[in-house]
Amino acid sequence: MTQNSVLAIILAAGKGTRMKSDIPKVMHSIAGAPMLVHVLNATKGAAVGEICVVVGPGMDEVAGVAKGANPQSQVFTQGEQRGTADAVKAAQGAFVGFGGPVIILYGDTPLLRAETIGQLSRELANGADIVVVAFEADDPTGYGRLLLDERGRLVAIREEKDASEEERAIKLCNSGIMGFRSGKTLTDLLSRIGNANAKGEFYLTDAIALAKADGLDTHKLRGNPDEVLGVNSRAELAQAEAAMQQRLRGKVMAEGATLVAPETVFLSHDTRIGKDVLIEPNVIIGPGVVIEDGATIRGFCHFVEAHIGTKAEVGPFARLRPGADLGPSTKVGNFVEIKNSEIAEGAKVPHLTYVGDSSVGVRANIGAGTITCNYDGVAKHRTEIGAGAFIGSNSSLVAPVKIGEGAYVGSGSVISKDVAPDALALTRTPQEERPGWAARFRKRRDRK
Repeated sequence: MTQNSVLAIILAAGKGTRMKSDIPKVMHSIAGAPMLVHVLNATKGAAVGEICVVVGPGMDEVAGVAKGANPQSQVFTQGEQRGTADAVKAAQGAFVGFGGPVIILYGDTPLLRAETIGQLSRELANGADIVVVAFEADDPTGYGRLLLDERGRLVAIREEKDASEEERAIKLCNSGIMGFRSGKTLTDLLSRIGNANAKGEFYLTDAIALAKADGLDTHKLRGNPDEVLGVNSRAELAQAEAAMQQRLRGKVMAEGATLVAPETVFLSHDTRIGKDVLIEPNVIIGPGVVIEDGATIRGFCHFVEAHIGTKAEVGPFARLRPGADLGPSTKVGNFVEIKNSEIAEGAKVPHLTYVGDSSVGVRANIGAGTITCNYDGVAKHRTEIGAGAFIGSNSSLVAPVKIGEGAYVGSGSVISKDVAPDALALTRTPQEERPGWAARFRKRRDRK
């Protein structure tokens, strides 16, 4: 660790009792990623040099997510939940002797922005010993209140259960997010925090009064309530999702995409959308999706881990599953599902088709009702369709199979052998016609 870097300690040991879930609270998703990932991304966006995460016993999945998002993250375990100061102390291996600023964050604040973390870090770099991120609440119930002196300087934080009636009327609340000038400052204050309070817990907020008594410089930084509030229930999770979606929609529109009905389009934290993209109503974009410039997405589509090329047109009612890769100027129409397949430039899959584990060549055309039969009950197999090939409607291509360049497959065929380039493949039975049969049938029926 360098002496002038910033260390972030992210507290993520909460069980989330109010979530009524067996899943650790920070693992609940917002915009396709666990809440913890959003906080980790914000710290990286703020150029925080060192990151550690405090988890609870047995939270291996949380630790794995922390390491996956940032392999350099250190993970510490809080043996039992005895308050925020105790949780921070669990990470003392990271901050004891650390010369730079130390900031305390929470894994259940997915809307926290990198800009706020950066502002907090700058306050510490400019000489503050402690900085607390605060917010104004119309209803402050449940939050610690910031106590100010007659000059508006922060002197203490009072938890609600320990507050007087006068203090409970205060609407300036503690977000929990705070920073310390150095690891030494934090270490010294933590060593003197006790648990003589209504809950018998070790409150990190007690550090403010201790610091003030020592003559240290304590600051407050006003934050946006929507950004710093934690998620503690399913209802709050839904509120955070709505706020995140609004943020993501605003970003892609500012970057040049058109959302016809923004409130009906759902994006993921890592969605990448180019300029001059048009997205019609009721589209769900899951994680890992890239939409290139000039693409058109018709209504009622669903995408996950897919790539959509420049000026491609998709939908309505199309589903792109993981590994779908659409080239430039491709057409994927209504009620088409594509999985783990490459659709080359100018190729068309207009409607009512399943393409899985396949490659479709340049300017090939796949007729309605076509199915690539990629699974034999044991293993998946690939279908290769050459450039300029034409697959007639209601055909089944039984993989592994290759359709050569420029080949035609007649409608209604079941193709289980390779088709040579420029050949015509048919597997229909000959058509039989019986003159007068229908009239005789109706006559017999009417006699009954």
